[in-house]
Formats: sequence, structure tokens, C-alpha cells
Amino acid sequence: MFPSPITLVGVSLLREHLESHAPPFTYGTMMWGAGRSMAWFSAGSGSVNVSIDPAEEPTGPATLLPSPRAWDVVLCISGTLVSCENALVVAIIVGTPAFRAPMFLLVGSLAVADLLAGLGLVLHFAADFCIGSPEMSLVLVGVLATAFTASIGSLLAITVDRYLSLYNALTYYSETTVTRTYVMLALVWVGALGLGLVPVLAWNCRDGLTTCGVVYPLSKNHLVVLAIVFFMVFGIMLQLYAQICRIVCRHAQQIALQRHLLPASHYVATRKGIATLAVVLGAFAACWLPFTVYCLLGDANSPPLYTYLTLLPATYNSMINPVIYAFRNQDVQKVLWAICCCCSTSKIPFRSRSPSDV
Repeated sequence: MFPSPITLVGVSLLREHLESHAPPFTYGTMMWGAGRSMAWFSAGSGSVNVSIDPAEEPTGPATLLPSPRAWDVVLCISGTLVSCENALVVAIIVGTPAFRAPMFLLVGSLAVADLLAGLGLVLHFAADFCIGSPEMSLVLVGVLATAFTASIGSLLAITVDRYLSLYNALTYYSETTVTRTYVMLALVWVGALGLGLVPVLAWNCRDGLTTCGVVYPLSKNHLVVLAIVFFMVFGIMLQLYAQICRIVCRHAQQIALQRHLLPASHYVATRKGIATLAVVLGAFAACWLPFTVYCLLGDANSPPLYTYLTLLPATYNSMINPVIYAFRNQDVQKVLWAICCCCSTSKIPFRSRSPSDV
């Protein structure tokens, strides 16, 4: 039995009515927010599900990739420079057997953390503007959180190591120091991994934009926790720095009284290390304080420009760490010259160095 013309007309009118009143079928929409590159959202609740013939489905890409803004390009370039610098530091420490002292292990940990941060910035740019994968972008945000947290933790570990080298100068070069160094490194990286995996596994704002902070998809509460960790680390570093200054002043008095018994070269090097530590603390505060304060004050409605303006200096901290800790070290400079001259590093004479020299 064939349908009557009236039935065909009724079906046609019903189909036209559904197509005219149903919301357009969306494969994904892009939304810019405070401090985030992009987020994809599918059709929300309340949409009318209309079956579409596979032959009528679009053949193009599911989402339209956005064009990067100037700040995104600057962050990517910064990540590239950070990666190159710290990769060179890691290669020098790994490839030079003389750099196995605890102080170089801590510097190597700092370089690895900054290397991961640089690679994370570059890959996050690719995930947003070349691949268009929100899942990959979420994982890379976790990598960045882990890397920057490990970088800050490594700076704290270096400060602790320098303090102990002055406070317990007679027992510093012992097996206990090596064990303590590995314990500090384990604590730094376990804590960094914990804070970095939290947004990847559960604690993010992909399902509720009202809970977002200035960096998508990190929630406001998660950013507050990271900010509190930063202020705690910075406070401990300031306290240790004050203690180191007191020890140096006390040593200077002893040198003035017993110059004929104690050589002054070690304490000159110690003062040089204190000056280096002051530069590190100043650079650390100047780079990270703006972004940390903004994480506490800003929210999802804050202008993205402010996020870029505060996050960019934070990346510069990972760029200047190799200069402060590695490239100004005389032994590292010898290795660099040997690499440039294609010479063997095994013939380079290395002198015994204290943590204050690094």
C-alpha cells in the first residue's frame, strides 16, 4: 500500500517544522576566557536531537582552529628559549662525570623542571592552535603546573643546601649530605606531581566555568592553593637567606680575628654565593609575585591580557635560572668552551667547589 498524497504532505510539513524550530547542530564552539586559550563545548541540554543522514554530514574539520594572538606567540617563543637553555644545562651535567656532587644534582633538578616548563609552553601552543585537542591541552596544563612547582621547589632545595653547607661546614661533605639531597629531590618532585595531576584527574573547571580562575582549566581554588604554596616557599627562602647572612657576618668577624689561621678565599667565595643568592631571590620575587597575586585577585571574568602580562615574567624566571646557576659557573664555562672547540671534557681540570660557588 502506498501512502496517500495527503500523508506525504503532512510528513513534509512536519519535517519542515522540526528543522525550522530545532537549534542548529553544533560540533563544537570556541570560547575565549580569562587567561585561557580556548575551550570547546558541545550542544548543551535542552537541544532537540535530530538524526542526520550520514551523507549530509559535513566533511570538514569538526572544530575551527583559532588564530594565535601575539601573546600566544611570545609565550611559545619564550618556551623555546627556555627549552634550549635548560636542555644544554641538563646535557652538560649528565655528560660530565665531575658534576655528581649534591649541589649539581639540585641544579640539574632545577634545569629539568625548567626544561619541562619550556616544552610544555611550546606543546600547549601546538595543542591549541595546530591540533585543536582539548584533552591534550588539559594534560599539558598539568605538566606546566608540575614543572613550575618543581622549579620553585628546586630553588628552595638549593637554598636549604647552601644554608646547611654553611651551618654544618665540617660535616657537609659526607654520605648524609648525599642522602639528604635525594630525599629533598624526592619530596620536591612528588609534591609537584601531586599538584600537577590534580587538575588533570579531577579538580578543574571544564564542567563549570563559574569556578574557573585566571588560567583555564584550573579552578580558582586550585590556583589559590598554588599561590599559598608559593608564598610559603618564598617565606622559607627569605628566612634561610637571613640566617645565611648572619652566618656570613659571624665568619667575617672570625676572619678579622684569626686571619693568620683561616684562609679568606673560602669566605670570599661564600660572600660571592650570598650575592648570587640575593640576585636569585630578587629575580624570583620579581618574576613570580605578579602572577601569584593576580591568581588570588583575578577570576574567570578578568581580562586575558592581564594573565599574559603576569604569566610572561614567570616564564622568564626559568630563562634566567641557567644563567645564574650554570653559565656563570667557571667549571661549566670550561665545559662549554670544550664543546665549542670540539675537545674532550675528560681532560678539563675541575677544582673543588662548595655550594656557595654555584
